[in-house]
Amino acid sequence: MKPETIRTKANDMAGQLTAWRRHLHRYPELSFQEVETSRFVTEELQKVPGMKVETNTGHVTAVTGTLSSGPGPVIAVRADMDALPIQEANECDYKSCHDGVMHACGHDAHTAIGLGTAHLISDLMRQGELNGTVKFLFQPAEEAADASGSTGAPYMIQSGVLDDVERVVALHMSPEDSVGAVKIHDGYSMANVDVFEARIFGSGGHGAYPHLSTDPVWMVGPVLQALHGIAARRVSPLDSAVVSVGSLEAGSASNVIPSEVFMKGTIRSYQPDVRKLLHRELDKAFSVVQPLDGDYELSVKPEDPALKNDPGVNRVFRQSITHLYPDFKILDTPFGLGGEDFAHMTATVPGAMFFLGCAVNDSSTRDLHTPHFDIDENVLPIGVSIMAETVRRLLQTDEDHEKMPSDSGQESAIGEG
Repeated sequence: MKPETIRTKANDMAGQLTAWRRHLHRYPELSFQEVETSRFVTEELQKVPGMKVETNTGHVTAVTGTLSSGPGPVIAVRADMDALPIQEANECDYKSCHDGVMHACGHDAHTAIGLGTAHLISDLMRQGELNGTVKFLFQPAEEAADASGSTGAPYMIQSGVLDDVERVVALHMSPEDSVGAVKIHDGYSMANVDVFEARIFGSGGHGAYPHLSTDPVWMVGPVLQALHGIAARRVSPLDSAVVSVGSLEAGSASNVIPSEVFMKGTIRSYQPDVRKLLHRELDKAFSVVQPLDGDYELSVKPEDPALKNDPGVNRVFRQSITHLYPDFKILDTPFGLGGEDFAHMTATVPGAMFFLGCAVNDSSTRDLHTPHFDIDENVLPIGVSIMAETVRRLLQTDEDHEKMPSDSGQESAIGEG
């Protein structure tokens, strides 16, 4: 099938894609709570000819759909399903019906595009155009970790969904870019995400007699200076790093010096050696309280690794976009220091994610994780086209199914037609 045929088929789905996306937008569910979303996805996948549907693949709300047309490569397409604890400020007929919960990161669009891609791949297989297997991974909990510190991707991986997979692909909405712009970047493209929690201890005492106590609130000053100086003065300017304090709690009365201060925050980086450096420097920053007659406890909890995009998979993304949409602008730039738990999947098998411009052409700012987030829904069939064409190319290997694109420098055997 020619790329323009894939594009036409995806455009024919535009109404259905919009309906799916708006349904999901109206009924958002938080991480690990995607019960109705999971049920909806399951029911829609069961309508896809040839689809084998499995639920509870790693978590009760995880759904995996599998299409197979005989021997060949195994490719996975991942779509995340969870929403955020944000009160929607948009006024539209598909506004969130759940107070304090909103699809403010585009996962409703990701899920709709995943469903559309499944239908299109099913069509191609039934027409005898593809050989191999495609798994559709509808993942819970990309946004938030549970009590054990895990998001949704590790649970799905532990269930074995990637055990036979050769390549995994995903996309993400990019509201800062207009429709027609795509971000693709080789190597580290989103950040390692670590969360730290710390307590600074003093003796506490009466607010009228500070000289008779050790004051942890006073100690916070040099600690904050040291923390905020890590990225600026301890990390090379050529490397990406962030240390941010998100919560600071101390005391409850105006005339009582508290005995401890609690703070927590996040550290972000790309390179593994920078990540280790940040951990060491964080400990040094808190240790400045000790000469001030204080003490501290510090814990650092890793969440997501840095997203490492495979250059071979990205090469196929670029081929697909160039053939489908020759006028599109491909931006070779990292995606920022946000975290993305798809990184667990690309750390398990070669894979890549691209960011797809979806900005609404109006005067509002509709950034990710904000109450006014929204997308230009014309992007939905574009996402389906690119994902389906990429899967087609990844499946279209030589007769022995040997040459797959990768970061090892192998020549791609992916067809250009």
